[in-house]
Amino acid sequence: MDSREQTQGNLKRLREQLDTGGMRAARVMLNSLHPSEIGHLLESLPRPERALVWEILDPDIEGDVLVEVVEDVRDDLIRGMPTEELIAAVGGMELDDLADLLADLPEAVTREVVESLNLQDQERLQQVLQYDEDTAGGLMNVDIVTVRPDVTLDVVFRYLRSRGDMPDGTDSIFVVNRKNQYLGTVYLSRMLLTDPGTLVSGIMSVAMTPIKALASSRQVVWEFEHRDLLSAPVVDEAGVVVGRITVDDVLDEIRDEAEHSLMSAVGLDEEGDMFAPVVTSALRRAIWLGVNLMTAFLAASVVDIFQTTIDKIVLLAVLMPIVPSMGGVAGTQSLTIITRALALHQIDRANAPGILRKELAVGLLNGIAWASVVAGATYLWFDDWRIGTVIGAAMIINMVVAAFAGFSIPLILNKMRLDPALGGGVVLTTVTDVIGYAAFLGLGATFLL
Repeated sequence: MDSREQTQGNLKRLREQLDTGGMRAARVMLNSLHPSEIGHLLESLPRPERALVWEILDPDIEGDVLVEVVEDVRDDLIRGMPTEELIAAVGGMELDDLADLLADLPEAVTREVVESLNLQDQERLQQVLQYDEDTAGGLMNVDIVTVRPDVTLDVVFRYLRSRGDMPDGTDSIFVVNRKNQYLGTVYLSRMLLTDPGTLVSGIMSVAMTPIKALASSRQVVWEFEHRDLLSAPVVDEAGVVVGRITVDDVLDEIRDEAEHSLMSAVGLDEEGDMFAPVVTSALRRAIWLGVNLMTAFLAASVVDIFQTTIDKIVLLAVLMPIVPSMGGVAGTQSLTIITRALALHQIDRANAPGILRKELAVGLLNGIAWASVVAGATYLWFDDWRIGTVIGAAMIINMVVAAFAGFSIPLILNKMRLDPALGGGVVLTTVTDVIGYAAFLGLGATFLL
């Protein structure tokens, strides 16, 4: 059984214990799970059962669990916690995790938590908070180990032993000068295999380029993916080492980006609670439905313009949905490809014209191919070659326009600093519906009446 199956099995058994009232066994099982597993369980439970599980959770791990749940669930749990319990829960957290939580905590709690930290930790926390959460500085952990290049490995070993522990996920330490500016990286695996009398400068690697603190989270993901990193130093504009990012931070960011793309495509928030009150959920979804309704009225107004044509040639109403449907699928394919290319920084001024020509050519080729199929099927169905020709021509027009729209919409939204995943789909649907109906009914009015 792999770890994922084991996790699912643990959660299933815990639910069974809760259902049968075996609270003691449930408490033991619950507190043996990893905080991320507990967070997954809490998100999967209705609010009454969630509150029950939270009550039997070990207070020592409450802070770690709060980091793992989505924002709505976290807010719900925090609201039900006494101030003293909340302060105790977040007091011993890692500074980068604490920084993520502070925005969700009541102001009085935030003030007490910050005041409980020693001066050095307060400065480190402030260092993380000065960066936006979607930057390398917002992702970094300020608990790092640095050494000078002119000391021996024996000195480094004695220094590490004197620390008593190492930051989680440490695979290397960073070499800095007297101004704390980054010079290179020393990997622990190489240190262990090198003579203790060797200077740090003799085995440090200068191949790793540090990540700027203001770099976007997407840039961080790209760096780790293409350079196969386990960790990387983060530096400010002066080259001073301010923290490090580890691969587990990047995996969390990749997951968050995937959830964001999936949920925002239909106007939802990835931080939402699946068990939120009905009215709250309805209001959130109503905005997106309202936008969609307006675009539907726009498409309907185009159809209304050709009402006389439809009245005279009823067959057009039967075939009308085909054209915008095919255009919508073709446009979505282009939209998805371009949105992904933007996320991976694979598209720029130099290659954009070539990509556009390619998408238009694909739209035209597929338009001709499927228009021929639909035209032939229409002729066999209604025994009228004119209708087959009209729908075929309308499909070609709409699929070419859809390819252009699928290419240009993400670029325009990105230029406007808007998320292409959030508004791209609804804009594309509007374009393919309007152009599809207009082309089909317009050609029908021109050649069939």
